[in-house]
Amino acid sequence: MTKATVATDALTVRPLSQETWDAFADLAERHNGVWGGCWCTWFHTMHAEKTFTVEGNRALKETLVREGRAHAALVFDGDEAIGWCQYGSPAELPNIKHRKEYEEKTDQPPDYRLTCFFIDRRYRKQGVAAVALRGALDAIAQAGGGVVEAYPQDTAGQQVTASFLYSATRGLFEQMGFTYLRHQGKNHCVMTLTVAPAGKRAKAATRRPRASTRTATSGAATTS
Repeated sequence: MTKATVATDALTVRPLSQETWDAFADLAERHNGVWGGCWCTWFHTMHAEKTFTVEGNRALKETLVREGRAHAALVFDGDEAIGWCQYGSPAELPNIKHRKEYEEKTDQPPDYRLTCFFIDRRYRKQGVAAVALRGALDAIAQAGGGVVEAYPQDTAGQQVTASFLYSATRGLFEQMGFTYLRHQGKNHCVMTLTVAPAGKRAKAATRRPRASTRTATSGAATTS
């Protein structure tokens, strides 16, 4: 494997859609369907609905994309997709890790969930996950904004193999202005951010420095 070197400001973000499906599929296929052949479907389905086959997962993901029921911010280096951040409503992404514990402690579900990141192995540790996250937040703002939840791994400053960080890290979400709510499971946590609609978001950014607001902006992030 040849490590790629890239400047994050040279990357672009596009939505997962019928038009970008082939690029998404190429990225997944380069990594054997990702996460053991999941094709980023685990959060879409409950146990009784799962196919448990690589072929079934691929077909399900393509169907969801074509029906507009799967969303992600895809990061591109030129014409090649190199990473993504999956997002969607709780109805679209009902299955989260530690779900029973989560439901016992949650009264009001969020408007959106951020559930899964994947970065091409050649591009890891160069800030691509931050680009993907910022792209997802921008897409949510364009759709009208709302309360966003994430369930990242709380690494407590420890080194963790990138291939295990499907939900990214607490540190990355803190950089983007998310607030820590509580611990969840063994090593994960619940974090939240209220994203303003795109128009109001832009006005807020001109009125005050980014550090003083909990609303996401499109400022650059340099790690993850």
